[in-house]
Order: sequence, then C-alpha cells, then structure tokens
Amino acid sequence: MRRETQKRIISLSLKYKGYISTPELLKEGVTNRQIKEFTDQGILEKVSRGHYWFQCAGYKKPREYKALEVCMTDSEAVICADSACFYWGLLEKEPEILSIATRRTDRKKIEMNFPIARHYYSEKSFKASYKQVYTEFGSYSISDIDRSVCDCIRFSDHIGEENLKIIVEAYQNRKDKMLERLIMYAEALRVHQKVKQYL
Repeated sequence: MRRETQKRIISLSLKYKGYISTPELLKEGVTNRQIKEFTDQGILEKVSRGHYWFQCAGYKKPREYKALEVCMTDSEAVICADSACFYWGLLEKEPEILSIATRRTDRKKIEMNFPIARHYYSEKSFKASYKQVYTEFGSYSISDIDRSVCDCIRFSDHIGEENLKIIVEAYQNRKDKMLERLIMYAEALRVHQKVKQYL
C-alpha cells in the first residue's frame, strides 16, 4: 500500500472511531473498487452489508462490538435475554450466540460474522422495555434488566438451566432490580406461572 493511502486510511479510522459505513467511505472519496481492495487486503473487515471495521485502527474492538454491529445492521434490533444479561453483568461469560429481538413486522436480513438467535416480538411488548446505550463507538438498544431476566425464564430451553440459575441468583442480589416490573412483563407475556417457579 502506498504511504499516502496508508496515512489516509489511518486518519479515517481515527476520525470514525474504527467503524465506517459505505456512504461515509464514498463521501470521503474512497471508491467502491478501493473498498473491495481494502477488504480483500484485510485493511477493512466487512461487518455486515454496508458497514466496515478498520483493521488498521490500532485498537481492539469494544467489548460490546456484537451489540453495536447488530444495531448498525438493523437500527430497530434490541439485545435481549441472556446476551442482555451478560451486558447487565448478570453473566460473567458472554453467550456464544447473540440474542436479539426485532418486531414481528421487521423482516430485514441480519447476517453477521457471529451467530445470532432472533426473537420476534409484538409491537406492544417490544416497545416498552428497552434502553439506549451510548458508547464512543456508537449506540445500541438493550432490554432493561427486568425484561431480560423475564425473557431468559421464558426461553429457558434455549438459555439452559445452569445459566438461568446464575442469572436469577445474580438478579436477586441486585439492588436495582424491580420485581414488580418483571412480574408485569411476565403477565403481559403470559409466562407468570413459569416466572413464579424461579423467583
């Protein structure tokens, strides 16, 4: 790579905090042909369609890179269940499969470099329970802690009894837990009896 091109790429990586979209690359004067060349050379990692990570950025991806990259791909996606519990600190080990929620009407393809489990929610149950998290690399949406635990109990077959036990125990020790809210979610999702078995 030419020294001028290398300096330009490093400059862009710092300007965009590591992540950059195709429109941003084009706006900065990088051609589609160059994007392909940079991807082939490993300078850019294709995160998903239209989104890239600068491999030459000089720093590692953030801890929440999976959450950030999914929400870049589909701005309506929400991190949920055991993955949300990991980000809330209820699990020490990050689940291998990222759990996300989308509206039932959202049929956007989400193809990532890591496995995802996609859960479809009704408009009513989807809207009320998520928060926006802002980082220096971008933002992502995540289910609140009470809804996350409720969903883990709801998807207990997917989560596994061992992880579910860890999540419930850690939740019960949290000062910021809101059991009334969790019960409200359980009643709305018709899993109240199942939740009562665990809490």
